[in-house]
Amino acid sequence: MDHFSYRARALFCEDVPVRQLAETYGTPLFVYSEATLLHHLSQLQKAFAAVEPLICYSVKTNGNIHLGRVMAEAGAGFDVTSGGELYRALSAGGIGDKIVFAGVGKTDAELRYALDTGVFLYNVESEAELYALADVAKSVGRVAQAALRVNPDLPPKTHVKTDTSVKGVKFGLDIDTILDVAQGVVDNPHVRVVGLHMHLGSPILSAQPYRDGAAKGLVLIDQLRKQGHPITVLNMGGGFGIHYRKQEALPATAFAAEIVPAVQKSGCRLVLEPGRFIVGNAGLLLSRVIYTKESGGKRFVIQDAAMNDLIRPTLYDSFHRIWPVEPPQGVPAPPEDYEADIPGTVKCDVVGPVCESGDFLAKDRRLPPLARGDLLATFSAGAYGMAMSSNYNARLRAAEVLVDGDRHRLIRRRETYVDLVRAELEV
Repeated sequence: MDHFSYRARALFCEDVPVRQLAETYGTPLFVYSEATLLHHLSQLQKAFAAVEPLICYSVKTNGNIHLGRVMAEAGAGFDVTSGGELYRALSAGGIGDKIVFAGVGKTDAELRYALDTGVFLYNVESEAELYALADVAKSVGRVAQAALRVNPDLPPKTHVKTDTSVKGVKFGLDIDTILDVAQGVVDNPHVRVVGLHMHLGSPILSAQPYRDGAAKGLVLIDQLRKQGHPITVLNMGGGFGIHYRKQEALPATAFAAEIVPAVQKSGCRLVLEPGRFIVGNAGLLLSRVIYTKESGGKRFVIQDAAMNDLIRPTLYDSFHRIWPVEPPQGVPAPPEDYEADIPGTVKCDVVGPVCESGDFLAKDRRLPPLARGDLLATFSAGAYGMAMSSNYNARLRAAEVLVDGDRHRLIRRRETYVDLVRAELEV
């Protein structure tokens, strides 16, 4: 977990004891390491330096504007998928010519907002969207730059709900019809097709899909240029995997080895849209045990983080490492293999207070004996944690804290009961 480490049987985020953060800000709490954020962004910048890429941080993974400011100050642009994410990116210091706008259902109002802010590139995902973009651009007297998102129809690579380049998904233009769509706007004065975009899914733990996708992309770029489109951008999306279980993910250099040669051959500018790779292992979810119980031959640890805080285990059956912030004597901290028979541990389900059987963070997980008041860390929660959180069961969304060395600061306050009903009382 990069800048998260155990020292003398206590978990630290950089140089701050995690227990201190719980005592200062309460739980549940999202804790982020600024050094880890910058480290992961730097890995990408160095790996792809040969082609001077525009690296656009994916706002959908974690849109906190304080994290966005860290990204912007380090040279990153932004990848947005809605008008709201565009607003967040601009609030974080983003500028239009370093923002790309993705998403299959951009409304006319969102397109107009993006045109007014000078967004660099629109990732277009259907023929209807391409013409809508041209019409909106005409109405405001501008020319929109588009990258056609192709679905390259590659074999399944990840979870079915996050695999975006197989047949039968809502994303992108079919590789068999994209040239017909492009032909229709060759002479359109309000939209210029300047790029090709593909996003293969997430998280991807092999570089092979990028090799296959880039090869198909080179063919399409040549064909689009022959049609008369000035293709100058190749957007390879994001999706690079991270370490969730152990050391299963590839380094940035492995993906660069497949993508950079294709970019150089194409003569295009490279755009990347990473999110999880940067922020996923830069954050954890901190919680406190409320109760423990046994029922039907199973042990349960009931703690104050729930599916409304981190829905990935419920939604994707995803695995997140979980370990006590201060493990008891005789128990390792933390294990290399969470599924092994770890001495001093017992199998249990880690669950939350939400009234759903699907409310869990882990099932049949080996953990040391835990007691009321103990602190737990759920790792790799920086991506799609707070971003996908909700107020289900009228639960208050967690606070967020950013750690920089031995300093820490609140970057989102904990919600209050008044926040829950504010929008309803103001009508």
